[in-house]
Amino acid sequence: MTTSHVAGRRRGRLVWRNTAVGWSFLLPNFAGFAILTLVPVVLLFYYSFTEWNIFGGSTWSGTANFRQLWNDSSFWTALRNTFYYAVFHIPLTIAVSLSLALLLNRKLRGVAFFRTVAFFPYITSIVAIAQIWNMLFSPGYGPVNEILRAIGVDNPPGWTTSADWSMPAVIIVGTWRDMGYYMLLFLAGLQTIRAELYEAATVDGAGPWQRFRAVTLPGLRPTTFFITVLLTINSFKIFDLILVMTDGGPGQSTLVLSQYIFQKGFEENQYGYASAVSIVLFAICFLVTIVQFLVNKRRDTA
Repeated sequence: MTTSHVAGRRRGRLVWRNTAVGWSFLLPNFAGFAILTLVPVVLLFYYSFTEWNIFGGSTWSGTANFRQLWNDSSFWTALRNTFYYAVFHIPLTIAVSLSLALLLNRKLRGVAFFRTVAFFPYITSIVAIAQIWNMLFSPGYGPVNEILRAIGVDNPPGWTTSADWSMPAVIIVGTWRDMGYYMLLFLAGLQTIRAELYEAATVDGAGPWQRFRAVTLPGLRPTTFFITVLLTINSFKIFDLILVMTDGGPGQSTLVLSQYIFQKGFEENQYGYASAVSIVLFAICFLVTIVQFLVNKRRDTA
């Protein structure tokens, strides 16, 4: 056997071994994804066209569930509330998180401690957060309204007991809870901006605001895009905070699509109808994400 044949066989065994090692890493993750995500999503699309509850088999109903959605006032209320939360929560969280990142990106004494404090709400129990903020927002004896009365507000909001102020209260708490996580992402993005760019801008006479607009914001564009996509999806899927803080009330003032899906599926056993609502939520998240990618691509090519 010639030397070239031996070398070819060795390369072939090496390629096969590397391929086997690669698949050994990929297959467990792919199997978990297929079993826990892909198969349930495929079944979700099927069940959205059926009438099915836990006590019997599914019956094909075609587009009946989607036609019912069109005339379901609770669905439209949940849809409006979901957009209400997302439209205010997304820019507010980005602004607060970026401000914290800029503040804590400096070389200050104890900066690691303050970063930890800002991140701590994100890993705190959601039940504890809801209970504490409900006490803070208490209309009668809560510290928030006591402060408002002290500065001259005679009739402070009812917050979680008011249909008009319950969603703003949830948005405030949601922003406070999420800001630490997205602050860390912005901090990581700020670390990638070269110091020479700030030095050059300073030499050219740029002030702090000009350096922020000309250096910081362009340098953070990839990070901002990533955060916006994550934050948008999470905002449209908001569930746990509202469930434990207001339970969709008062009335339906904070009812969102995720909670409506939970009610229809796990409380009323209308799994086919809940699947149809889930498809709508999936479509909204998908379309918004695609639009964000297209807008970001257009900015990169401009």
